[in-house]
Amino acid sequence: MPTDVLTTDADASGSEPRPIRTKRKRRVAIEWTLILIVAVMASFLVRTFAFQTFYIPSASMNPTLWQGDRIIVNKLSVDFGTINIGDIVVFKAPPGVAKLCRDPVTDLVKRVIGLPGDHLYSRGNTIYVNGTPLDQKWSVYPIIGTPISPTTVTPGHYFMMGDNHPGSCDSRRWGAVPRSDLIGKVFVRIWPLKSIKWF
Repeated sequence: MPTDVLTTDADASGSEPRPIRTKRKRRVAIEWTLILIVAVMASFLVRTFAFQTFYIPSASMNPTLWQGDRIIVNKLSVDFGTINIGDIVVFKAPPGVAKLCRDPVTDLVKRVIGLPGDHLYSRGNTIYVNGTPLDQKWSVYPIIGTPISPTTVTPGHYFMMGDNHPGSCDSRRWGAVPRSDLIGKVFVRIWPLKSIKWF
């Protein structure tokens, strides 16, 4: 009585023929290579255009940020958003930082306390913006230290100050920062893990 014989790609030993196994391995290798390339490119694009991590090297932002903290900044918030008083931002260090602050860092983190066109000055330990005391809803060291001389923020620039008022070398020394030098807004502290915080 005749019977139908089913044929498969497997040989008598139950394994696939060598040419098929070789093709399958090659295809898997190509797929993983493409996945890795896409992952690296995506990581590069995210870091370049969207988010970036930074390390806090000094105490100038105490008690909000501490030396050794790691933060993530949102670059898109600068490119497509608005900058407001109270925002914590990372920016390229102005040329005067190395000389006036004796600090060779290339990037700084400070808080925005003055917007383009604002008039700022300090009297005692009070900061005035456009004649009104600055309502600092965030934690600061209240003693001003170096006073803010009467100044009007030029168009397209931002006045920066560290929350550690007496221990921060900031726009009081080297002036306002152009928007083109802003890197991004700080939106989360990711290290240490016990101190994760959203801003």
